[in-house]
Amino acid sequence: MLERMRRFFLGLALASLAAPASALVVGDLAPDFELPGSDGKVYRLADFRGKQAVVIAWFPKAYTRGCTIECRSLAENGHLIHQFDVAYFMASVDPLDSNRGFAVETGADFPLLSDEDKSVAKAYGVLHPLGYARRHTIYIGKDGRVLKIDTNVRPETSAEDMVKALAELGIERRQPDS
Repeated sequence: MLERMRRFFLGLALASLAAPASALVVGDLAPDFELPGSDGKVYRLADFRGKQAVVIAWFPKAYTRGCTIECRSLAENGHLIHQFDVAYFMASVDPLDSNRGFAVETGADFPLLSDEDKSVAKAYGVLHPLGYARRHTIYIGKDGRVLKIDTNVRPETSAEDMVKALAELGIERRQPDS
């Protein structure tokens, strides 16, 4: 009996760590979304189509160690990301009030999006079976197509890694102010 229970829980643990069957692949049209941001605005992917590339850095839970490190990396190195013509966000399934406080605590100068009903996380293939978003970063081109899905995000270097990916993907650089 104990051996069967051990196997059951081991299988459950392994299943929770397994990569999800991704709802998206590179080249797909990214699912549209409409999500509230920590800055009080509502963001729609459709509003960026034809105008600007978009990056969505999904994170598991506000106020946790790895997510705090990732958010601070993006906030402290935002000047590097701002060199590119890209709108970037972090997103989670946390309540909006939680993400608002987290944005203030980490000094985020970009919106944190809240997907409380988890529908967007599910559409993007980042929803973990336990109900939180996996730490994945999705790069979307101006045409609305998925350019890259980074499933190996390192919180400590997330900003630098994002800048490297934007350059490799050929995302346009912003024109210097005249």
